[in-house]
Amino acid sequence: MQLKVVTPEKVIYDGEIDELIIPTVTGEIAVLPHHIDLLTQVVPGEMTIKHKGKDQHVAVTGGFLQIVDGVLTLLSDYAVRSEEIDAKKALEAQKRAEETLKKKKEDLTERDFAVAQADMRRAILELKVANKRRSHRTQL
Repeated sequence: MQLKVVTPEKVIYDGEIDELIIPTVTGEIAVLPHHIDLLTQVVPGEMTIKHKGKDQHVAVTGGFLQIVDGVLTLLSDYAVRSEEIDAKKALEAQKRAEETLKKKKEDLTERDFAVAQADMRRAILELKVANKRRSHRTQL
């Protein structure tokens, strides 16, 4: 199967895969060769790309997955591979978002509040994926 993961900034992944595990609005699904054609909404979470016995973990904030004739295309607002996550920066982003959210609601515009919430969710997701990768490495 062929997978392409695209964000507004760049292509995160473009290559062959054996299996894709991805969080969707109806639950986590596994996509294997010969999967039926599908269009589904992806929810924030961790995506696992399996190829030749190796797993790659990717934090995604949502988007849409299309499967047509064994070609998978994921369009996402934001996605980052676990090895590219800087846990220190993610923790700092989480703290900044927490500080912003602590302000009185009157001091924040609705947009600023929504942005701070999104930043918080993304930072928590990145930390979860980074910590999972780190704990997996120490088990090996």
